[in-house]
Order: sequence, then C-alpha cells, then structure tokens
Amino acid sequence: MTQRFRSKLNPKLRYLQVALNSSLEEAKQIIQGLPVSDRILLEAGTPLIKRYGISVVGELARAWYYRNPLALQSQPNLKTKGLLGLLVNQLAKAAAQANKGELGILPNNIPAPYIVADLKTIDRGATEVELAAQAGASAAVAMGSAPTETLNSFIAACEANHLDAMIDMMNVEYPLAALRALKRLPPVVILHRGVDEERDNKEKQIPLHEIRRIKGAFDMMIAIAGGDTIREIQRSIFNDADIVREAIADKDQRVELRHGQQRAGHNDK
Repeated sequence: MTQRFRSKLNPKLRYLQVALNSSLEEAKQIIQGLPVSDRILLEAGTPLIKRYGISVVGELARAWYYRNPLALQSQPNLKTKGLLGLLVNQLAKAAAQANKGELGILPNNIPAPYIVADLKTIDRGATEVELAAQAGASAAVAMGSAPTETLNSFIAACEANHLDAMIDMMNVEYPLAALRALKRLPPVVILHRGVDEERDNKEKQIPLHEIRRIKGAFDMMIAIAGGDTIREIQRSIFNDADIVREAIADKDQRVELRHGQQRAGHNDK
C-alpha cells in the first residue's frame, strides 16, 4: 500500500458537503441560496444521478456559476432552516470576514465548484470514474463494501483522471481493515449511517469512534454522513471530522437568501 496523490481539499480546513437528492429544479434553487465559498462541496446525490444521469453534474456546475447577480454583490445574511441553516450561516460569516468589508465576491471571482458524484460504485470502478470525470466531477464515491479489486481500480482511475476518491464505509464493520487491504489510499473516507438505518433502527449510531482509529493509522480526511441533529454534528467536529455532509431531499430544507450585512468568524483547525 502506498500513499495517495495530493487531494484538491485542504486538510487544515473543514467543509460542508450539501447533498442534493431531489429534483434538478430544487437543487438549482438550493444552490442559488448558498454563500459563495470554497468550503462548500456540492454533492450530486445518488437519486439525482439515477433520475437525470451523470450529466446532472454539469447542470449543478452551471447553477453554481450562473446564480442571481444581486446575491453575489452583497455580503450574505442568510435566513435558513434546520441544521443546514446553522452550518451555512457559519460559512457565510467566514466569507464575509474574508472579504474584509468589501461588497462581496463578484461573479467573475466565484471559486470553481467542487462537485462530488455519489456513484456508490460497487463494480466497474474505472468505468464509472471515467463517466464522472467526463461530466466534470471533482470527486467520486465508491462503497467500502465493494471488492478490494474494484476499490483499487476505482482509486487508480480517480488519480489518473485527477478526481478525489471517496470511499463510503456504510455497513462496513471494520473500515481500518478495508483500508489496509488497498494498494493506495483514498483522500477521503466517509463514515456513514444510512437513511433507512436511521429511520428503522434508532439504536444505530454514526461510528465516530472510527475517526481517531483511521486518523491514527493514516493521513486522510474523514467525512461524516447521516448526522441529522446539532448534537451529532457537534460530536463529529469534536471528534475531528473534516467534512460534514447534510442531505437535502425536499423543499422544506431549502436555504432562503436575503441581503444584508453579516459579521463573524469561522473556526478551522
């Protein structure tokens, strides 16, 4: 096993990954309300990809670039709902502080979107990575329960196509053992409690204890998926998670943007 290539993500920073799982129209509306920040990762969720095909990645990128100019010409003051609102507001505050009181980030200075294609690859690793790369994705996701040969092929194809490989350890009992079996390490490992698990098994917990185990053995970033309460998010960050994923499935979770001034900071590592 050898070390991975250099990730597009900065391990010294924390990120919010916004998972878009509903319709393309609602995904565009959600993106419209997000602050301009390179701390936000957009995820083309598995349902979105299955509904529209892998080309939806390009649609999300266009929505990121071609948003309402008025929203870009003032510092964001966000009226948000739920846990996503809390996280997005923190990023908006950081963006406002970074602009040092200027009128915000103009359209031609918008950072390139970082888009995760949640393929949930279980076989044909190289083929699916090539599809994601052709669509313009920044990262792709394979399941840690896939055969080791598939994961090795997936990671190698991600490196060849300049994508970040993300390995989702949902329903993997020993993530560390799965990683040790690989020829090369992925930049990101996802510790994931599934939607069905959360709904039907209230005793199922996000395996936060695995964060320190994995980081104690390998130099890699950890994403947490399936934490839907503020307490779970706080515990994830306290346990040194690098990426917090929040799934957006319906219009009730939509972010509403209005104009104003916002002052504050954002804590990184």
